Amino acid sequence: MRLRLVRENTSIDFFSRARIWLGISMIAMVIAFASFLIQGLNYGIDFQGGTSIRTQSEAPVDVAEYRAALEQLGLGDVSIAEVFDPSFDENQHVAMVRIQAQEGDERIATQTIDAVKTALRALDPNMTFPSVESVGPKVSGELIQTAILAVSLAVVAILLYIWLRFEWQFAVGAVLALCHDVILTIGIFSELQIKFDLAIIAALLTIVGYSINDTVIVFDRVRENLRKYKKKDLKEVLNLSINETLSRTLMTSVTTMLALLALFILGGDVIRGFVFAMMWGVLIGTYSSIFVASAILLVLGVKRDWSKKDPTAGTKYGHIDT
Repeated sequence: MRLRLVRENTSIDFFSRARIWLGISMIAMVIAFASFLIQGLNYGIDFQGGTSIRTQSEAPVDVAEYRAALEQLGLGDVSIAEVFDPSFDENQHVAMVRIQAQEGDERIATQTIDAVKTALRALDPNMTFPSVESVGPKVSGELIQTAILAVSLAVVAILLYIWLRFEWQFAVGAVLALCHDVILTIGIFSELQIKFDLAIIAALLTIVGYSINDTVIVFDRVRENLRKYKKKDLKEVLNLSINETLSRTLMTSVTTMLALLALFILGGDVIRGFVFAMMWGVLIGTYSSIFVASAILLVLGVKRDWSKKDPTAGTKYGHIDT
């Protein structure tokens, strides 16, 4: 007996409220964009420039004491956060101290890092510093430009691929769905102020690939059914195609989510931001493949006369009933 998340031969009408789903997506994108403009992203050292010092101590972390010890150094705005992880021992207390690059300096001087270590060891002589990472502001600026370019080129390449494989209506629907996924992912990082670094860019590119794979599978079935059911309305064909691929879509998403959930709980704080972005991307990517990409295709319509072997195949455009 095979495991099924949905029963066979489902007949769910995904487009009975297509305008509502598109409206919800538009509102969510506006909120995400507004959050990005108002409060921006919590850039990590990769993009902001500066030094990140990881501390480890047997004594509990007191953020106020850490901050008081560092204030006398005159480093300006210093971010201190305790790191929680289920894999830590009871006497293992970890904190992350982030110091922005000083104006006019490429990175925090070695003497400054040594002074920070000395000031913190005054609180606990046995404190250790497992990692110290530094990035200059010029390098971080280049990384931001490269990251934007990488995501943009990925979306453009996908646009061309879908256009060549299907038709422009499919390409537009797929790319708009991808933009929807990327904007909402950036938005959730802005709203929750989760650290945004190069690992999140890698997650965004992975989300783009995951989402487009899901969308292409649905679109492949749509194309097959458009040729098979020449007299059916486009809305019916889209509903049929999504229902036929629904089991595969949900099974892939659920199994991926289980693996990501295990990484999120047991993987530690180093990859937690990346894994969170992936989990969010799987949810949004699955949603957009069904309710965004296909709904946009329904709005744009698609011709059904690809095959010249059938001279009776005309052009028919679908629409959302109002």
